[in-house]
Amino acid sequence: MITIQNPLTFTSSYPPKRLGAISDLLFFDIETTGFSGDYASVYLIGCVWHDGNTWILTQYFAETRDAEEEVLDAFFALLRTKRILVHFNGDGFDIPFLTKRCVFYKKDWNFEAVESFDIYKKIRPLKKLLGLENLKQKSIERFLGIAREDKYNGGQLIEVYGEYLQTHSELLKHLLILHNEDDLKGMPQILPILAYPDFLTGDFSFKGSESRDIPYADGNSEKHLLLHYESPVSLTSGFQFSIGDLELSAEGNRLTLDLPLYSGELKRFYSDYENYYYMIYEDCAIHKSVGQYVDRSARKKATAKTCYTRAAGLFVPQPLLADGTPMWHECLKADYKSKQLFVPYSEQLFTDPETAVLYLHNYLRELSL
Repeated sequence: MITIQNPLTFTSSYPPKRLGAISDLLFFDIETTGFSGDYASVYLIGCVWHDGNTWILTQYFAETRDAEEEVLDAFFALLRTKRILVHFNGDGFDIPFLTKRCVFYKKDWNFEAVESFDIYKKIRPLKKLLGLENLKQKSIERFLGIAREDKYNGGQLIEVYGEYLQTHSELLKHLLILHNEDDLKGMPQILPILAYPDFLTGDFSFKGSESRDIPYADGNSEKHLLLHYESPVSLTSGFQFSIGDLELSAEGNRLTLDLPLYSGELKRFYSDYENYYYMIYEDCAIHKSVGQYVDRSARKKATAKTCYTRAAGLFVPQPLLADGTPMWHECLKADYKSKQLFVPYSEQLFTDPETAVLYLHNYLRELSL
């Protein structure tokens, strides 16, 4: 086994200490000869860790096929000194792969004593929001403006490693080491991407609301309500995203929720429809205590679909709470099967900052962050 160790300097707008104590962190990435630990081997494990003074990049390289076991022993010996394992999709690939290799060598090494922090899992819900083409590490690096030297991917390097085992070419070794090194250097550098889930799931303070008329070419206009929020987390790049008809826009530490107000008529449905009559000519329901005095030819028993009254005006889209109930008791919708709920608009709806923040979080929950 060859051990390569060098000090590492990197700057990041996302402090690694947000993941845990610096001394507890171990970033890692592996290179393998295949996709399953049942029959393929690991030939390189790279790590980034802090020795109390500086960051260190350590790589354990199997220069022969017989060196894999030694690579595993060296990695797990280092892992034993750490508490938080940081990686990119390691839960899906690296950790299961190494676990199988330990079983193959009848080793009792495992990951039970460390907490797993998978950057990939944290950012997976952000793919559409940030307009990412895919969730590969190189794509995240491009989004954040990070350049790397190597031009290969792990699959392409399998043949390179096979050729290296036959020739022990220093050039081939350099290619293998460089790819893993760039993955490791890139991992701390992509930490700023974590500011986005932190931003969207963190504490917001409500900064007020404003109404705005959006004109159309035909002379008509649509009234919008803009809710403004502020986060303790600041983003390096802003974004815009739609949740249904709603628009989210963020820049720096500010977020705005743009709500188109529905203007027109909606229906207020009643669940106890057995207590109502449907008025055939008025197209609405009234309680039986009143409906009993209406001519029988003008009424019939209400059903779940016909038990409603109608209301006209301006309405605000209404989200559901985590338990599936509406945020406000009063809710209306266009038709019985409509999923979008509304509440009558008034300036008093968002005078309470806690209500305004709860409103935002219930819509952000749809991003599954």
